[in-house]
Amino acid sequence: MNFLKKYIVNFLFNVLNSGAYKRHAQNKINEWAKKSFKSFGANSLLPEEHWIKNPKYISIGKNFSSLYHLRLEAWDRFMGEAFSPEITIGDDVIFNSDVHIGAIHKIVIGNNVLMASRIYISDHSHGDITGNDLENIPAQRPLYSKGPVIIEDNVWIGEGVCILPGVTIGENSIIGANSVVNKSFPKNSVIAGIPARLIKTL
Repeated sequence: MNFLKKYIVNFLFNVLNSGAYKRHAQNKINEWAKKSFKSFGANSLLPEEHWIKNPKYISIGKNFSSLYHLRLEAWDRFMGEAFSPEITIGDDVIFNSDVHIGAIHKIVIGNNVLMASRIYISDHSHGDITGNDLENIPAQRPLYSKGPVIIEDNVWIGEGVCILPGVTIGENSIIGANSVVNKSFPKNSVIAGIPARLIKTL
């Protein structure tokens, strides 16, 4: 019995990790993405481990790739309030693992953007930090946006970065690891810190 159990486990392990199985699984994901997203570019790949909310509001350009635990959320309704979300990801964008992007308004990521792991980008928060909102527990506060998040072309974002609402990052900029970005920076900026500040201009 133990021999048979080991044989079955080994067989399933080999099948699930075979190139043919992985290609079949990836093809299924790509077929779903092409049908479900607002647009999904040529040669783009979603990871097997992903969580996508309302892909009809999400556009992805060509040659996109991401490692595991990708989370894209376009919220069109919350607690009875309607929104018009838009997430746009450009061409030749690369995400590492655990990237989480959430929108009720607009988030735009330009071409050739490179992101490390554990990155959070949001154009909204639970409440606007007023006395009225603080009367409710956080999960029951209305969603509030201070404005879109725009990440222009050729930006490199380091590990563990958080980018908050109403922020524009200019092209060719670099964001250092573990930074919290709560204001906009012009092109060619190197920024880092909590909150992020300008380190130098390239």
